[in-house]
Amino acid sequence: MQLDEAKEKFIQAWGALGSSWGINRTMAQVHALLLIAPESLSAEDIMEALNISRGNANMNLRALIDWGLVAKENKLGERKEFFVAEKDIWRVAIQVIVERRKRELQPVRRVLEELRNLQGDVEDPSTKEFKHTIDSLDSVVSQADALLQIVVSADQHWISRTLMQILAKKSE
Repeated sequence: MQLDEAKEKFIQAWGALGSSWGINRTMAQVHALLLIAPESLSAEDIMEALNISRGNANMNLRALIDWGLVAKENKLGERKEFFVAEKDIWRVAIQVIVERRKRELQPVRRVLEELRNLQGDVEDPSTKEFKHTIDSLDSVVSQADALLQIVVSADQHWISRTLMQILAKKSE
């Protein structure tokens, strides 16, 4: 496989993967392009490489900046803005976790907290079942949130060692 073909395949695969972690395909493709670029790219470079409109490029670049995955870079003597992706994949993964917690888990936790304050007959079977379901869901969401917080706070090598230990115990 030649480099250009490999780059295209990576960009397409990362675009498809992006929808799995909560962003649209084009946003993930812009991110992929910036990940593999040896230097920062302008919006025009991105538009040309991905065959997308200026509005689409700008909208997705703003979103990637909001996610903390891309930063603006100024070049001396250039009026254009340039964009560079975080190249450390561990940091990218952590940033995606941070954003998903903020955008998904934390709002769910707030809703569950509201739902736990249900008023009504605590002996009614429907009320009991509802409260049980909410409590169970809150327990799972809280544990997931706590686990993700540990991952975000942990050293990369600690996570790798711990996962290897868990896998070794599983295979015994």
